[in-house]
Amino acid sequence: MSATAPAVPPASAGGTPPAPPPPGAPAGADTPRRRAQRRRRLVAALFLLPALLLLGALVVYPILFSIGRSLFDASGTRFVGADNYVEMFRDPSTLKAIRNTTIWVVITPAVLTGLGLILAVLTEKIRWATAFKLLMFMPMAISFLAAGIIFRITYEQDPERGVLNAVAVGVHDVFADRPAYPGARAREDAGETPVTKDADGSYGTAADLTPGSTVSLGIVGVPPKEVPADAEPAAPAPKAGDGVLAGTVHLDFVPGGGGEPGRIDSGERGLPGMTVQAVRDGKVVGETTTAADGSFRLTGLADGSYAVRLPASNFAEPYGGVSWLGPALVTPAIIAAYLWVWTGFAMVLIGAGLAAMPRDVLEAARMDGASEWQIFRSITVPLLAPVLTVVFVTQVINVMKVFDLVYIIAPGPVLQEANVLAVQMWLVSFGGGNNQGLGSAIGVLLLLLVVPAMIFNIRRFRRSQS
Repeated sequence: MSATAPAVPPASAGGTPPAPPPPGAPAGADTPRRRAQRRRRLVAALFLLPALLLLGALVVYPILFSIGRSLFDASGTRFVGADNYVEMFRDPSTLKAIRNTTIWVVITPAVLTGLGLILAVLTEKIRWATAFKLLMFMPMAISFLAAGIIFRITYEQDPERGVLNAVAVGVHDVFADRPAYPGARAREDAGETPVTKDADGSYGTAADLTPGSTVSLGIVGVPPKEVPADAEPAAPAPKAGDGVLAGTVHLDFVPGGGGEPGRIDSGERGLPGMTVQAVRDGKVVGETTTAADGSFRLTGLADGSYAVRLPASNFAEPYGGVSWLGPALVTPAIIAAYLWVWTGFAMVLIGAGLAAMPRDVLEAARMDGASEWQIFRSITVPLLAPVLTVVFVTQVINVMKVFDLVYIIAPGPVLQEANVLAVQMWLVSFGGGNNQGLGSAIGVLLLLLVVPAMIFNIRRFRRSQS
């Protein structure tokens, strides 16, 4: 019977077997192996210590301080317990911020993920995909401050400054007539044939004119730059024949002063393009527009009494575009600005997942006769689900703490309509409210809303690594 060979301990990572514990050493004794493990842990702790100190100073301490501060009043001297949290849900401004934050969370991540997916799939079909991705990703290089200023100007109500309203006004004017003289008005109760203003904004004479009569209508309130370039000196009312009412619409203003109101004086100019109507018994029976010298002729009139009217459309304010930053549209407008910044990020990230997708599955589906829509719905989207989840959850976290775009784009009068939790926290704490207890409570609420999304993201990342 041969002797049993002694057990050889496994070699360590360096190739040298660890020293066996001395014979008869008690369990847990300080051995060379244990000392080596302690040294490695100490070295690791020393390397991690700067990062841990920074993390504690910038993350852990502010969180703990905010939680503690939320339990005190505005001055920070009197303990109020949960009163700030109760007040938070009673404050109409905070409730509106919670509502708007909910709109952001429900709409923005879904739309952004969908846009990124569609653009990522479509860019696979074009040759210049790299240039397109670079162009779409470029807004990420712009700070939110700069992006907010860009869109604040883009959304300006004045078409001379706001690009969107310039386009809207241009398209509108193609299909609708522009008012001839916005803001002008007729000179009332002056001249031989005085006019009065009606309730609808039009100006008209008394209904005592008969065919063959002439009338002059003076207009004021037309800035010199608004007078058409083709306007000629005002001509006296032309002679009217049978069935005709004639007259002149003129700018009742003499440069340098002088002249008699309601009459055509030397130096006054006619107003071309003005709509003039003949009205009988409340109905329009004739209509024409003035010539370059302001003269007009209403023909084909039967015997009877008529009034000459300048309809309100001559003086209406021009179409000014859409109130993008008004109370109704300010939140969608800011969301659109956010999408402009982040769509490139979503597209590039989803495009990377699309590039890593096994192509044999797609080719097999095409050989089996599947349409592109069926492939997209049943193969592409399911295989991209992990990437889509990353984009979606990341954007949920981002939109919960959005601040810059809302604060910069929304004008002061409508800021409350666009308010979100991050902006409300700043307004309550530093923007005039000076109640850091309530502001800290809002910050804690925001943290509690973000934490579930972060936990979900961390767990999903760990599952993908296992």
